[in-house]
Amino acid sequence: MVQHQQIPSDPTFEPIESTLNSQQQIFSQTYPNGLTLVAQPMQWLESAAVSIAVGAGCRFDPSAKLGLANIVDEMVQRGCGNLDSREFLETMEGLGIDFGSSVSTYNSNFSGAMPWKQLYGALDVFADLVQRPHLPEEQVDDAISVCLQEIQGLEDDLSQKAMLELRRRHYGIPDGNHAEGNAEALEAMSMDDIRSFYRQHYVPNKTIIGCAGKIDWEQLKERVGELFGGWKQGDLSEPQSTPPEHGQIHIPFDSEQTHIAVGYSAVPYAHPDYYLSRGAVGVLSGGLSSRLFHEIREKRGLCYSVFANCHSLKDRGAVFAYSGTSTERAQETLDVLLHELKHLHEGIDEDELRRLKIQIRTSLVGQQESCRSRAHSLASDWLHLGTAQTLSEVNGKIEALTVSSINDFLKRNVPESFDIVTLGAQPLEFRNHEIS
Repeated sequence: MVQHQQIPSDPTFEPIESTLNSQQQIFSQTYPNGLTLVAQPMQWLESAAVSIAVGAGCRFDPSAKLGLANIVDEMVQRGCGNLDSREFLETMEGLGIDFGSSVSTYNSNFSGAMPWKQLYGALDVFADLVQRPHLPEEQVDDAISVCLQEIQGLEDDLSQKAMLELRRRHYGIPDGNHAEGNAEALEAMSMDDIRSFYRQHYVPNKTIIGCAGKIDWEQLKERVGELFGGWKQGDLSEPQSTPPEHGQIHIPFDSEQTHIAVGYSAVPYAHPDYYLSRGAVGVLSGGLSSRLFHEIREKRGLCYSVFANCHSLKDRGAVFAYSGTSTERAQETLDVLLHELKHLHEGIDEDELRRLKIQIRTSLVGQQESCRSRAHSLASDWLHLGTAQTLSEVNGKIEALTVSSINDFLKRNVPESFDIVTLGAQPLEFRNHEIS
């Protein structure tokens, strides 16, 4: 039996400003070659973090070479500057850097958190990583093998497979690309493909460096300029696009489970109404008291997993929902899920908004203690907004949400159509009848 968190009856809470540091300040610098540095000192920490977002995401994969950005991301880590592949890893470990990389729609992301005294040593290595990688031809097969394993892992994760197909259909190409690509394309990758992609997309005028933690802004700004200032600008051309494939599709798969993915258009992160949308979706899927969890899993016992979230590109947004269930209960699960999505515009209430604000407060306080999270958020904000928000600014937007403002937004933004992907043994029907 699920135990619900007890919410205090007194609606008055300690203001989050008493917990969030009131001295938050964000600095930014755009260098002559187009590189942007955005940073937030967090002097109460003993650590620092850097997040380098290079404009080399999977949306730039050629249609016949899906997965190329992921291969290049893997290859640049196999030696750079004066370090071979093994020395690179040993240097990272020696500096105490918790290193990670990933490929998203717009960027290849390289990040690290470390003791604050090691920040400049880390930046030395990161500068070589993005500007002077070896791209060793003798390791291409190994890199492809790693990426093929990621694809196999995706094939085994049916829920993720359904959600990625929903995203591809909803956004179209190239924004619906996913980083893993496909096995046939990866196996045909050549060294020329890798070098060409690197030269075209690993450029400073498509790169944002986020930095947070115990830092000195003036020293950081100068050091980044020294390390990255000689990086030459590159081309900023956009890939060709194809229209989305809206509607419903079923992917046959012999399984006792059915995976349901539903999406509809919403405002992007840069839109003035984004936090109204986020607030509404938080009521749908913001914990054990959320509508989807209560109605679909707890009250009816239809599924083992259900959630919804906001997703954003620079110019478009979406709400994506998922539920995993049994074959026998799949149709009813889809019916109830669509019912909740369709009827959200009827409004939320004060208790739902209050619970949502508590959850977001907790998240913001957690971010204050994580320089890695802040470094990533700074770079992401700059990409989508052309500026960066302090946690206090975000909190102010959340605190400004009211039941009436969210309900007014919902009435003005009723979903007009749904994209639906189902994966399992039997196709499902898109029914329009009411659910009691």
